This record gives sequence, structure tokens and C-alpha cells, in this order.
Amino acid sequence: MANSTQAVRSNIPVWDVPVRLFHWSLVAAIAVAFLSSEEGSPLGAWHMTAGWVAAVLIVFRLCWGFIGNAQARFASFVKPGAVVPHLRELVAGKPKRSIGHNPLGGLAVLALLAGTAAVAWTGIQMTSGGGNEELHEVLAFSLLGLIVVHVIGVVVMSVLTRDNLVRAMVTGVKPAHGMTVAAEPRARRILAHLGAMAIVGLSVLGITRYDRDAFMPGSREEAEYAEHHGGAGGPAAKADNDD
Repeated sequence: MANSTQAVRSNIPVWDVPVRLFHWSLVAAIAVAFLSSEEGSPLGAWHMTAGWVAAVLIVFRLCWGFIGNAQARFASFVKPGAVVPHLRELVAGKPKRSIGHNPLGGLAVLALLAGTAAVAWTGIQMTSGGGNEELHEVLAFSLLGLIVVHVIGVVVMSVLTRDNLVRAMVTGVKPAHGMTVAAEPRARRILAHLGAMAIVGLSVLGITRYDRDAFMPGSREEAEYAEHHGGAGGPAAKADNDD
């Protein structure tokens, strides 16, 4: 029993469930968007859906950056004044451990959110017959570059600080090693979750009012096929009606 208690106390909560779900859902959405972008891809019907899912996730994270737990809030990790000291620590090979995002990690979060939003926005513009496909592709590959830099940064910081940052984003906890985290009031957590669910729900509703097929992979392609082949029945149906 004593060992069990010690094991619990040796870890501190860092990433709450909403942040972890956001992170890995965004990873999946971006992966599907890239895999479905090539012409003839078997996932082609999922490209727009993946983009819309990413858009909803961005809305959620922007919301959660103000009402989420301490580590999720932008105020806890967006600290431009701490970037230079952090860089000096990195150059010296001795960066300090952080409970949540370190100063560079905070900037990376903002860059990734902005990059994903830009790619999603240019893709949305193309659904209405406007937009610029070349710009959309440039932004998409720029986002991919940011992701590569982010992954490298996670690996480097995991080695230098001896924190497994990937595991922390899966389990939500890190070894304490002398660090403490204040517990969030239960009422605040409940209100934050309700607020986030309401915002996500409204986002989905607004998106489906703009594009009813946004979250229905393949529906758009079926509608386009029907339109170019004389309706749901196509030419054959038209011939039958003429008879």
C-alpha cells in the first residue's frame, strides 16, 4: 500500500483529457488530410472532412486556451520574454524542466495552430469555387515542415530533460521530481467542459449550415457525380423516362 501511494505521489498531472484528445485527434486529422490529398487516393473522400474536423479542433483549442486547466491556458506558456533565457539554456545543454510547454514549445503551439487554421481556411475557400489551390498546397507543406520541427524539438527536449514528452501527452502525467501542481476547483472544471462542448457543438452546427456534407465523406463526390450524369439515375434513368 505504501508503495502504491508513493507511485501516485511521484507523478504530477500535466495534460488534461481534452488537451490530449485534441492533440491526437489533430494528428489524425492532419495525417488523413495529407494521405487523402493525392489524386486517386483511396482516402480521397475524407480530405474535406479531415479539414473540417481540424477546423473544429482549432476552435476548441482556442477556447480551451482561455478556460482550460492551468497548463492548457495560453497565459501559462505564451511568454515571449522567457524565450531568450530558454535558448541560452538549450545552447548550454541544460534546459530547465517545465510542467507544461516550455517557452519555445509555446511558440510552436501558436505556429501550429495558425498554420493549421490557414490551411483549413484556404481549403474552405476552394469549396465555394474560390481560393487558390497553389497557396493551399504551399501552406500545407509549410505546416508539414512545422510539424517536423516540432517533433524534433520534442525528441531533443525529452533527451535533455529526461522527460518522455510523448508519453506525457498520452498519459497526462509527468514524474514530479520536486514540482507541484495546484488542483483545479471541481466546479471550474465542470463549467469549462460544458463551455467547451457548447462551443464545439455550435461550431459543428455552423459548419453543417455552410456545408451540409462537411462531415459526410463521399457525399459531395456522389452529388457531383449525379449532377454531371443527369441526376441520381443518370442517362440510363433519363432514357427509361423517355420511353
